[in-house]
Amino acid sequence: MAPLFSLLLPVFLSLFLQSCQFSTSALPSLTKRASLSVENPNDVLVSPSGAFSAGFFPVGDNAYSFAVWFSHPPCSGAACTPVWMANRQAPVNGRRSTFSLLDSGNLVLTDAGHAGSKVWSSGTTSPSAAELRLNNTGNLVLTNDTGGVLWQSFDSPTDTLLPQQPLTRNTFLISARCPYNSSTGFYKLYFDNDNVLRLLFDGPSISSVYWPFPWVQSSQLGRFLYNSSRIAVLDPLGRFQSSDNYSLYTSDYGVAAMQRRMILDFDGNLRVYSREPGLTGWAVTWEAISSMPCFIHGVCGNNSLCSYDPAKGRSCSCVPGYVPKVLGDWSAGCVPNFTFSDGCIADECGFVKLPYIDFYGYDYNTIYNTTLEKCRQTCLSLCNCRGFQYRVSMFRSGSTTFNCYPKIELLNGHNLPSFTGEFFIKVPKNKTFTEDQLVKRTRYTCSPTAEVKVLDRTYAKKGKNEAVSFMLRAACVVGGIEIVVVFLVWFFLIRNQQDVTSAHQSYLLAATGFKRFTYDELKEATRNFSKEIGRGAGGIVYEALLPDDRVAAVKVLSNATTGEADFLAEASTIGRVNHMNLIEMWGYCAEGKHRLLVYEFMEHGSLAQNLSSPELHWKRRFDIAVGTAKGLAYLHEECLEWVLHCDVKPQNILLDSDYQPKVADFGLSKLMDRGKVTNSDFSRIRGTRGYMAPEWVSNQSITSKADVYSYGIVMLEMVTGIFPMTTSVHSLESGGDAKQVRLIPWARNKMKELERTGARLEEMEDPALKVDYDLKKMEILIEVALKCVEEDKNARPTMSQVVEKLMKHENDG
Repeated sequence: MAPLFSLLLPVFLSLFLQSCQFSTSALPSLTKRASLSVENPNDVLVSPSGAFSAGFFPVGDNAYSFAVWFSHPPCSGAACTPVWMANRQAPVNGRRSTFSLLDSGNLVLTDAGHAGSKVWSSGTTSPSAAELRLNNTGNLVLTNDTGGVLWQSFDSPTDTLLPQQPLTRNTFLISARCPYNSSTGFYKLYFDNDNVLRLLFDGPSISSVYWPFPWVQSSQLGRFLYNSSRIAVLDPLGRFQSSDNYSLYTSDYGVAAMQRRMILDFDGNLRVYSREPGLTGWAVTWEAISSMPCFIHGVCGNNSLCSYDPAKGRSCSCVPGYVPKVLGDWSAGCVPNFTFSDGCIADECGFVKLPYIDFYGYDYNTIYNTTLEKCRQTCLSLCNCRGFQYRVSMFRSGSTTFNCYPKIELLNGHNLPSFTGEFFIKVPKNKTFTEDQLVKRTRYTCSPTAEVKVLDRTYAKKGKNEAVSFMLRAACVVGGIEIVVVFLVWFFLIRNQQDVTSAHQSYLLAATGFKRFTYDELKEATRNFSKEIGRGAGGIVYEALLPDDRVAAVKVLSNATTGEADFLAEASTIGRVNHMNLIEMWGYCAEGKHRLLVYEFMEHGSLAQNLSSPELHWKRRFDIAVGTAKGLAYLHEECLEWVLHCDVKPQNILLDSDYQPKVADFGLSKLMDRGKVTNSDFSRIRGTRGYMAPEWVSNQSITSKADVYSYGIVMLEMVTGIFPMTTSVHSLESGGDAKQVRLIPWARNKMKELERTGARLEEMEDPALKVDYDLKKMEILIEVALKCVEEDKNARPTMSQVVEKLMKHENDG
């Protein structure tokens, strides 16, 4: 042991003493083993021209992001204009946080307030020397000793594109939440699957494309769909060119000596800003939507209207009978100030006429060439109809038709004087509402409360006494020697334990095919997590190509707080679950704070994405009902552990290449012993509103019958095409979700009406089916679904009973 000790001792002492030293000098570049400190204002990287700086940027009270900003003309703090941020979602505190280039070649941002936790990293490795520099273009570049690029900020933009910075198929812009809140907002600029550059509103509950205008075909706008690349660049002279044949010129195009930036602003508009050297103010020299800013989706939220005055800008107002959900925050929209009876009685309903008002999208169905009275009766007969649009369509031949558009959601509303139609909003007859409410407008702004949390932490003060400082340094030397000795002893002892752990992991891989991946492996497989294919409360899912050429889905868990050992135990249990109607898990990653799951890729996405697709014909829908029931029955009664899914919904039912269903996200539910079927030890309400069983909010024990209830709601939605969250808004006062309760009585009443009068069952079917259905199977499926959504959980069937009932009729017809 002595020879090995003598060889390693100088190395460990050198490393340890370096860790005891502190440097406050500004650096022209960042080299290995060097750091920038949040506490030292001089710790910044500056481009050779002085136009850009990189360092810690204040984003709140004691909250900082590592950022790149314009630094010419000179500026300080929040007065500077940032163009890139590493950690916009997780600011670090203003004491002892550092940005370091490790000896491994990895850039790491650490927050000392979280015990030195890693907030962000570049995920790079370099056996040779590495150096970080800031270029004159504003690009922060990490290179190896031969000049090869290991990482650059241009490959991961936030909300801004700089001249010469490409936007590609693997990159996108996401707006900030507000001018004073740099965390991610609701708007996204990206290339879609048709290779067209688009703007998307991605709100808390819905998403929709709004630029180019979705009612105009891309070919009519000159966009070229069939190209082999997706790339767009703003050049230094002010021209923006995209591979889909879209181009723009700023109003100051051709002036070379200008600072420029393209930014997706918090209000959803894409703009180019310019300024002359030496000036502090920015001027808008181009914007995507200038004449009709109310066409930007999500501006005023649900059940509200956007109006535009060139002198005052945009303003928002609630429709008659509705009030703001969150005062001062129009993105939250409005909620009704009234209620309807649960029976959905048409005689209780009336309409308020709103001229020159349009709500884009979310039509229940379009009824062509009809009368106003028939349109009114159609909306009255639909419990989830919020109102209807009645407008005239004029053709080149001179003929006209009057068309009806019942709305199941009131979104993207705007006041348009040139609109050739009227909107009628449904309200109770016993209350009086007038269109005078529409004048109560408020200018569109963000929420008055900043969402960046104050990082309030207390730290011990640094010692100022020189004698104490000398003693601390001496202690470092002595401690270093002790650490070397302890390390060598630990090294030899731990090898045996590592061999045992390695053998266990090898056995798990051989027995189940369940592999442990490193974070760097999955980062490479997902191309730096560039292609998002889904997201939910549990995390974000990305498409990946594994080293063995298998296409996979990688879920990055957002709220995983379990330790590595606990996570491994749960993940390995999930890996051993095997059923044709359950998503197959291929592996996991538990490294530092990262918790990821790797599972098979589903070609057709989720049931939610396909509900309105003509490919989802009746036979496939019935097969999905049977397959989903089989998967849940296996989880409840047959697998290694008794598993509650806790979040059965269309988004968690995935479809393979043959549209066969596979239940996903069951690994995020709570695992319990089979014998404890009445266990209610849940720390919080789980699931998604609209699909949750009543017992979640009534303090009853949670059993597998909660999943049965959610399954019933999904089946009703799949048959009727009615989303369970589309009726009027109520509170949860009576132990049930009043939004979803509207769908259940409506379905029950329709079935009773069928028995009593012989009414047509077709009235319940999803319009997307277009008479392609089996009446007998539809009736059976609705009956089973209504049994599943009984208020009394004991009256609901088990999932195995559901399977048995449906299987009897699977081959009928």
